[in-house]
Amino acid sequence: MPGESRRPRIARRRSKLHGWGVFALEPINKNTRIIDYAGELIDRKESLKRETKYLARGAVWCFTVNRRWVRDANVGGNVGRFVNHSCRPNCYSQIVGNTIWIRAGRNIKPGEELTYDYYTDGECVIRCRCRPGCTRRL
Repeated sequence: MPGESRRPRIARRRSKLHGWGVFALEPINKNTRIIDYAGELIDRKESLKRETKYLARGAVWCFTVNRRWVRDANVGGNVGRFVNHSCRPNCYSQIVGNTIWIRAGRNIKPGEELTYDYYTDGECVIRCRCRPGCTRRL
């Protein structure tokens, strides 16, 4: 597509934080769009049903787009769904229309795991594992 830049190379690997994670394969400059958080676009009512099941398995797959819509990355998602939470992240999320972008919050080195703050406001049943001693719950 004209004017669209190449996305940085990333890969899913086992994470020390939680399960699978996403890692930079090359340097990524601050504010670069890394990947979109893909998934089925569902309404909030459907999201609440699904999230209850996901939380029971210790997972967070639903990402709020706006007051009406939520993206469920467990259905039709991509590798973006494996970017883990951190209270001290190196990435951030940006919503443009119905697209959720994961962007670099600072310069990222090859081999670094990509993380962003999930800013959850739900049940707070999942213990944060971003660093030893973190007391936050998602």
